[in-house]
Order: sequence, then structure tokens, then C-alpha cells
Amino acid sequence: MSNGDRAGEFGPIYLPALQRIRDVWLELEPMVEVVSYDDVVAPTELQISLSDGLGAADTARIDVQWSELGMYSFHYVDAADVNWRFDRHPNTHSPTAHFHPPPDATTAAAEPSRIDVTDVSLVARAVHAMWRVAYESADADRLNTVSNPP
Repeated sequence: MSNGDRAGEFGPIYLPALQRIRDVWLELEPMVEVVSYDDVVAPTELQISLSDGLGAADTARIDVQWSELGMYSFHYVDAADVNWRFDRHPNTHSPTAHFHPPPDATTAAAEPSRIDVTDVSLVARAVHAMWRVAYESADADRLNTVSNPP
């Protein structure tokens, strides 16, 4: 779902938040290869490319959106076509802060997110902590299991 598809519930993209998330991931994650925006003039998404992924995936990417309303999406996809997503936005399928588990991050499978902070840096650190636990244990089922992740 693109930001344009959910503008009413998500709000306009907040570039300073994307810049802060970029800085946090560059600071914390040695596997970050490339950090870029989908559009250099009017970015709507930060794209974090990783040199490894979960399980058999040898590359991965996390696409991040953050709105002026504090709504966000951290969407992971890797070379093995595994998807998961941490989201915060109003919806009818789950709590405002929710997690779409792997392997396909379907809306129907959304569950409450373990991330209960809303500060940009803390959310970025929480998603990174969840990613790291899953990566180091080689177990994607651990993605939304960490208590107090940031």
C-alpha cells in the first residue's frame, strides 16, 4: 500500500523522521549497504538495503515511511521473497500499532505490535532490535517477541 493510497489515515511524509531513521540504521547496523530515497526531489520512502537477510536470503531491504501524524511503516522484503511489516496507522483490522508477520505480511494476519514507543529514534531502534534478534537466531518467528525492544 503506497502512501498515496492511505493519505487520509497516514498523512504526508515527514522527511526529518526519515533522515533520523537513516542515521539510526547507519549507526547500528553494519550490514547496511545502501540507504536511499525513492525520489530525490520529493521522497515518500526511505529504502535501507542490507547485505544479508533472514534465513536463506542473501540480501534484504527495509522500506520505511513516516508521516507528519506519527504514523509509520517498516516493510521488510528479502531475496527469498519473505515479507514482514511493523506499522502504526488507524485501520479496521488490528490495533493502531501492529505487526504483519512473515512470510507474506498479509493484512489478515496482523497482530498487536510489541513496539509501544512513538519517538522516531526509539521506533527505529526497536525495529532494528527485532530484526537483529530474528537474524542472529535465524528465526523469523522471533520478530515481534522482544519485550521493550528499544
